[in-house]
Amino acid sequence: AGLSVPRLRAALHGRVITPGDAAYDQARGGFYGGSDLHPAVLIRPVDAAEVAQVIALARDTGLELAVRSGGHTLAHHSTTNGGIVLDLADMHALQIDPTRRTAWAQTGLTTGAYTSAAAAYGLATGFGDTASVGIGGITLGGGIGYLVRKHGLTIDNLLAAELVTADGHLLHLDADHHPDLFWAIRGGGGNFGVATRFHYRLHPVDQILGGLLVLPATPQVLAGFIAQADAAPEQLSTIANVLPAPPLPFLPPGHHGTLVIMATLAYAGEVEAGQRAVAPLKALATPLADLVRPMPYPQIYPPEEASYHPTAVGHNMFIDTVDEQAAGTILEHLQASTAPLSVAQLRVLGGAMARVPAQATAFAHRASRLMVHLAAVYQRPEDAAEHRAWVDRLAAALHDGHGEARAYVNFVGDEGEARVHDAYPGPTWDRLAAIKARYDPTNLFHRNQNIPPANTATNRGPGNQNPKAGEG
Repeated sequence: AGLSVPRLRAALHGRVITPGDAAYDQARGGFYGGSDLHPAVLIRPVDAAEVAQVIALARDTGLELAVRSGGHTLAHHSTTNGGIVLDLADMHALQIDPTRRTAWAQTGLTTGAYTSAAAAYGLATGFGDTASVGIGGITLGGGIGYLVRKHGLTIDNLLAAELVTADGHLLHLDADHHPDLFWAIRGGGGNFGVATRFHYRLHPVDQILGGLLVLPATPQVLAGFIAQADAAPEQLSTIANVLPAPPLPFLPPGHHGTLVIMATLAYAGEVEAGQRAVAPLKALATPLADLVRPMPYPQIYPPEEASYHPTAVGHNMFIDTVDEQAAGTILEHLQASTAPLSVAQLRVLGGAMARVPAQATAFAHRASRLMVHLAAVYQRPEDAAEHRAWVDRLAAALHDGHGEARAYVNFVGDEGEARVHDAYPGPTWDRLAAIKARYDPTNLFHRNQNIPPANTATNRGPGNQNPKAGEG
C-alpha cells in the first residue's frame, strides 16, 4: 500500500506536513545540526487513537517510522529519510493534582513547559538540564538532571504510562498492569511503542538555591569540586562543564579562552542549608563568577536560542572517580582540542538515584558515582573525523579500566551497536530483548538506540558484532 497524502489529511485531525509545504523545512530538522534527512511525511497526531493510525500506516506501507518528542536526539533518530515522522508536539495536555502530588502529562510537552506549570503549585518532577527537551525521550531513557540526587531519575517518579504498541493497542502500564513492559520503558528507550501519556510523582520543590558558579580549572580545583559535590548533602545536584571560558559579560576579560569550570548548582531545600552546602565548592578557588542565588526552580534552566543547532561529536561514560591525575588528563586534552568548542561535562550522582536496585528498572547504572560527557562542537563536516578522534582519545584515557564500558542511552549518538550494549549490561539487555520480541517482534520501532527482538539474527551478544550494525 502506498502513501496517499489526501487520504491521510482526510482521515486525521492532526497536522500532516509534506515536502511541498511551507512548514516542511523547519519541521523536518531536530535540535542538533549535521543531519539533512527528508521524511516523506511528518504527522502531528492529536490523540492516542491517531498515534495508532500513524503506527498502522508505517506497518502497512513498510515506511520507516521515527518518533519525536522534542527532537533532542544526538543520533538524529527523531527524523528519517523517506519515512514517516510521528511528531508528538501537538499532544501537550497536562493535568496536575496538587493534593495527591501527581500529574498526567502528554508526551509532546517539553520539560520546561511541564516544570513551569508544576511550579505554580510549588511542585516539581526532575527531568534534565534543558527546557526544550521533550518529556517523552528523556523519561524513556532515564532522566538525569538537577534533582537526581534528591529525588532520583525521572523514571523513579514515573507511576504509570500509556503506550501504543506496534499492533496498535493502547496499553496502560504500571506496577500491576504489564509490569514487564513498565519495567522496560523505564530506561529502555523508544523500543517498545509510542508513549502518549505519563503519570508522574511531584515533589515539593519551590524556591531552590541555584545558579552558575565559575571557577578556574586546575587539576586540584576540578578534583576538589568532584570530591566536595560527592560529599555534599543529596539536596545538592551539580553539573560541571569544563571548557575554555566563553566571552560572557560576567567573566573577567582576562579569563576568556582559559579553561574554567562552569558549574550549575541546584540545592533543593532551605536556602541557609544550601549556602552551607555550596560553601566548600566556593572555597576551592576565588570564583570568577558567582551567580548562585535563591530562585524559583524553573529558573535553573538556562535561556535558549531557537536558532541554535549545534553539530557535535560526543562520548558518554559512567566512571567512579576523578582524582587529580584524571582531572589533569581532562584539562590537557581540552587544551589540545582544535574544535571551536570542546567540553567535558561531569555530573556527580548518588543519593536517591543510587538507592533504587539496579534490576528494578531498565536503567542499570545505579551504582555509578559520576557521569562524564565529552563533546566537541564544530562547524565544518570535513573536520568531524578529527574531533571524533579527540573525543575517543580522551574517553580512552579516562576509562578507568574497571570492568565494562558503561553509557547513558540518552547521551549516546550514532555510534553503533556496541555502544547500545554499553547502556544495557548483560542481564538487562537479555530481558529487554525478550520483551521486545513479545511486543515488537518485527522491530517496527528501530529508529532509536535499538534493542532488536530476541532470537533474531541482529540480536547477537556484545562479543560478536559488526561495530557498524544497527546504525541504519
